[in-house]
Amino acid sequence: MTFLDVVAWVEVSDGRMLAVRSRGRDLLYLPGGKREAGEDDWSALSREVREELALELDRASFRDLGVIWAAAHDQPGFSRVRMACFTAAHRGAMTPAGEVDEYRYVGRDDRHLLAPASQAALDLAGERGLLSS
Repeated sequence: MTFLDVVAWVEVSDGRMLAVRSRGRDLLYLPGGKREAGEDDWSALSREVREELALELDRASFRDLGVIWAAAHDQPGFSRVRMACFTAAHRGAMTPAGEVDEYRYVGRDDRHLLAPASQAALDLAGERGLLSS
């Protein structure tokens, strides 16, 4: 089985999780993406968030939330996604940048707007007590 290995930032505000829509995509994803050669999780995630949302993550608050596996969506050549999820505080003004056209905070009622891996991350955030009921 071929899988896509990515890192994702789980940002929750007022009990809702941040999601982004990349150019040309029909569903929402979490900020993050693939590691470049030699990058560790922190380096990859902080670079991706900077590129996608023009934010700086705070290294001291970087925490592992868990790893999820889900069906790949709109990823030719990959059947599954392994997504390592992390939380971290941030600074800066959130602005869609790079390939990201929009961002929004989603709750449990917005599940249908999310790609499968992002749905699993929403469940993980809920299990960790980060979301509103």
